[in-house]
Amino acid sequence: MNKDSEFKGEPRIKDIRERIFAFAVRIVKLCQYLEKDTKVSKTLIIQLLKAGTSVGANLEEAQAGQSKPDFISKNAISLKEIRAADYWLRLILATNNFEEKVKSGIEELIGESSEIGKIIGSIIISAKKEV
Repeated sequence: MNKDSEFKGEPRIKDIRERIFAFAVRIVKLCQYLEKDTKVSKTLIIQLLKAGTSVGANLEEAQAGQSKPDFISKNAISLKEIRAADYWLRLILATNNFEEKVKSGIEELIGESSEIGKIIGSIIISAKKEV
């Protein structure tokens, strides 16, 4: 990630686990910035950090699921968490006046969270068809 795109995404990543890991890294960096250089409430930052990083943790757990229902359940938790991360990102953006670079980075994260949610939703639907 170069300095000019502090919160911007990397090129498209094909493996969903790698893509979510890259998303989580961007969330951590954003939260570090928000905590240090803005007046965003610590509570909002913590909520975003928890949701944005737990998506990948639950997806990793799903890969080691003990059964198909366990796999589906862990993916469903990941879906809930990405939706929560999307909410916190939108709330933080709507309640603060950021410089354009930061604003566009957050908007990009919102777009990425939406895309990730659609992918996880598709994984759940496919897995349910196999049960």
